[in-house]
Amino acid sequence: MSNIDILPDWENLVKKQLKTEDIYTILKKENLEGIDVKPFYSTVQKPLANLPKVEESTHLVATYHESLEEDVYAFLLNHNVENLEEKTIFVNNKDLAEHISPKDEDQYFSLIDVFDEKEAVINDQLVKELLAKDFKRNICVDISLHQNAGAAIYQQLGIALSKAKELVEAYGPEILNKLIFRIAIGGNYFFEMAKIRAFKLVFNQLSKEYGLDEIPYLFAETSLRNKSVSDRENNLIRSTLELASAMISGADAVFSSNYLVEKSTENSEEISFKQQIVLAYESIINVFEDASNGSYYVEDITRQIAEKSWGLFIEIEKAGGYLELLKQGVIQKKIYDHAVQEQKWVEEGKIKLIGVNLYPKLEAKKSIDDLYNEKEIKAVRWAEMFE
Repeated sequence: MSNIDILPDWENLVKKQLKTEDIYTILKKENLEGIDVKPFYSTVQKPLANLPKVEESTHLVATYHESLEEDVYAFLLNHNVENLEEKTIFVNNKDLAEHISPKDEDQYFSLIDVFDEKEAVINDQLVKELLAKDFKRNICVDISLHQNAGAAIYQQLGIALSKAKELVEAYGPEILNKLIFRIAIGGNYFFEMAKIRAFKLVFNQLSKEYGLDEIPYLFAETSLRNKSVSDRENNLIRSTLELASAMISGADAVFSSNYLVEKSTENSEEISFKQQIVLAYESIINVFEDASNGSYYVEDITRQIAEKSWGLFIEIEKAGGYLELLKQGVIQKKIYDHAVQEQKWVEEGKIKLIGVNLYPKLEAKKSIDDLYNEKEIKAVRWAEMFE
């Protein structure tokens, strides 16, 4: 029996349980992304081909500690470390990125954003220095800031494309295969899967505009936006789900931000990393290219997010490009408008954070005006309103 055959029975059962003929109005799930989510899927408009990733297995990235040196393959470095051999190294410090000398047996990636968001310029000297290095991926396009500042998913992806195009215009299309995209993964489980998948589609489309067929390299880290200072256990649960979203949808590297907000310890960093170990070796989800392929729901929202993000990219380009709109304050205002609406949903309980605005419901101590500035892109955690 096909899905189409059982659909009428499903509808009749729900109508009976809800005691109404108008079930789709009741079951419709509202979201701030403007994505149409159905309560039931029996088909998909156009099935997508399998979406590959660059790395065969997702790199599990840990903050460097000497105690992890023997067991961990991929490290995030903020300072120079001698004697690392046969490791994958993600350089997270500008000075270190400029001065480090890669060894033949290691592979290096830069996580330093070459865009100065406040001055609305590309750091040309830094780009040239990094391109001269023998890194596997030299140039980072960081949109983790935008997610943590409250940008919508389609805004994050549209901005990522626009930043990539700025780099192409400045340094030529060959830079596309030198890029690494640093993204933050939020708590909307299936939407975040669709975000990674949609970005693969739109980035590949951008590369085709230049006669290429590139796949983006994606470094995915857990979001700070939905974490709270006092709710460490729920922070762990949220970040575990975020890591799962990233791995299932085919991120090339994952990193778990410390679940102890503003109180990082060596022990908490090790626990945060071991979340990845459990997912990778108990669930074995780090080896799949596109595990959610074929899910009608994920396929449908992937397509919608891809279309919306490509539409925003075109809008930005027609208006002068990312840097020009950043100078005008247009990008900041777009993110601000979405972030404020999102924060209102948190305040009203439409977005639920257990232990923050649900069980128990805490009183707001800071207003939205205290948290956000329409002229600045800055990270804001939802829970700051109540802390």
